[in-house]
Amino acid sequence: MSDCVFCMPELDMDQRIVFENESCMFLQKDQPVLKGSGLIVPKAHKRTVFDLSSKEWSDTQEMLLRVKHWLDEIWRPEGYNIGYNCGEVGGQHIFHAHLHVIPRFSDEPYAGRGLRHWLKQEANRRNT
Repeated sequence: MSDCVFCMPELDMDQRIVFENESCMFLQKDQPVLKGSGLIVPKAHKRTVFDLSSKEWSDTQEMLLRVKHWLDEIWRPEGYNIGYNCGEVGGQHIFHAHLHVIPRFSDEPYAGRGLRHWLKQEANRRNT
């Protein structure tokens, strides 16, 4: 896809490829809020995580472990949030599968609020 910033990372001058393997890469931008955050993306255009091949899954796991080791050395986070957003309602804004890798620190204002935080918010209850 000629206009996809994950298929063609050079389209976004603010992002850089930190690591890559056969089928995926780890991309970072300078994040002003949570330093060290980045994305693992398949090199082939796949709309969501559900479209990944078994090779892409395997390479993503390999990349995740490499990225964690690297972030642990540089930033020394006390935790991580790791996750995919799928579909517009699921919060996906770029429709190329991407795994968020977010180092977390005890001194941040939202420390301790993980992915399940939204499951516990009464204000988010559906009207069914």
